[in-house]
Order: sequence, then C-alpha cells, then structure tokens
Amino acid sequence: MRPDGGTQAGPPVDLRTDTPHSARIYDYLLGGKDHFPVDREAAERMLLDWPSLRTSAVQSRAFMHRAARYLAAEQGVRQFLDIGTGIPTEPNLHQIVQSVAPESRVVYVDNDPMVLVHARALFASAPEGRTVYVHADMRDPAGILKDRQLAGALDLDRPVALSVIAVMQFVTDDAEARHIVEQLTEPLAPGSFLAMSMVTADPDPEPILRVVREYNARGIPVRARDRARVEQLFGGLQLLDPGVVPVHHWRPDGSAPDAADAEVAMYCGIARKR
Repeated sequence: MRPDGGTQAGPPVDLRTDTPHSARIYDYLLGGKDHFPVDREAAERMLLDWPSLRTSAVQSRAFMHRAARYLAAEQGVRQFLDIGTGIPTEPNLHQIVQSVAPESRVVYVDNDPMVLVHARALFASAPEGRTVYVHADMRDPAGILKDRQLAGALDLDRPVALSVIAVMQFVTDDAEARHIVEQLTEPLAPGSFLAMSMVTADPDPEPILRVVREYNARGIPVRARDRARVEQLFGGLQLLDPGVVPVHHWRPDGSAPDAADAEVAMYCGIARKR
C-alpha cells in the first residue's frame, strides 16, 4: 500500500541499513524491533556515555501520550498534525486521540524511509475519523501545508494541534528552527496549539553532551538547547502552565515511571495560538 492509501506498489525504499538513523535509535531505546545492528551499536555506545538515555526517551514518549490526551480531552481539539512521526510505537497519537474522540483526524508527517515502510500501521483509524501519512521533510513547511492529503484531511480554518515532539534538536540552527515553527503555525486558526519538545543538556551537561557529540560523529546533527532557547522557539504563542519544563514535569498523571531530574534531557511545552 502506498502512503496515500493506494494499492499500487511504490518505488523501492532505501533503508540505508549501513548508517545509523535517529528514528531507529529511538525505536531501540523504547524497546522496539524496527532497527538494525548499526543502530543498536550506536545506541549502546551512547548508553555507555549516559546510561539515563533510555529513561529520557521513555519520558519523552510519555509526554507525547499526555499531551495528545490533554489536547483531545481537555481542549477539545479534533485535528492533529504530527511532524516527525517516527517509527510506529503503540499507542500512536491517533490511537490516543481517537480513544477520546473517534472522529478525530490525524495527519502524520515524516521523511524517514523506515517510517514510510511502516506507514500502513498508521492507517488503522477509527472509522469515524481519518488518519493519513505524508512523506515529507519538516524543513519544507510550505510543502507540507500544501500537500493534497493534508488538505483533504484537515480544515485549517478550525483549530489544529501541531505536534513537534523530539525532532527540533535535529535542526541545529536557531534561525532555521524558528522559521520552521513560524511557517507551520502561521496558517493555523486561532485556538490552535503547538506541543513541542527537544533535547537539552541542562540536567547533566557532561554526559549528555557526550551523547550529542556521538550523534554528530555518526552523521546525525543534533543540538542541545537550554530552557531560554526552547522558550524562544514558541515565539508569540501563549504558553500554557506549567510553561517550558522537563518532559516528566509536564502535568504528570502517574502513567509513566518515576524519573530523577538528572535522568531526563528533554524540555517541552504546549502553547496556544491566540
């Protein structure tokens, strides 16, 4: 099946199994099965640098779960745009929001070839709603927003929850990162939301920065940002309480294991477009 829901086979997908990939490393850290020896070797090297890396990844995923449920259940959002989807790991965003409101519509966006291969798993939408996958690069916000599949699934004149979870660290230039966020949020209707998280070295700089250097040495550019720089990326949007905080401190509900502050290298926040 093609990512647009067709049945015709697309061109062969080069999974680049000889090169580590951030999505597959993340999958390995979360206990998934969609990775290759090169990804496992990279992850294990990073775990030697900072053994809490797996804990941080688990807490990041738990924030996504809470954010999705909060936006669907407490803010009444019924349209979701998820940038940098990653390899499907249940529960996925559409499963969470459609368990709250089956009519919810979800558009996933990623440019990773492994995610493309697994796109079919993202189409298991509740019959009342809709779930589609757009194969695109977050560095091309205009292209994403003009995509015909997105246009067929989301009404941008109504509120949308934009989810940019654990991917902005791969945009190392602050100006480019701000541009991406601004371009993605500009056409969204008032009352839309931005949920965003990214890597920081603030909790334990020395070992976390060793992990960052390991990513970069393996051809995966990563930038760790402090709290002030993360706050700047929310621009003029209205941050909701508790503001920009480590992911395990954003409205915890007891669903994730406890973690010490020094074990979590991710800041997050949710903001509303006025």
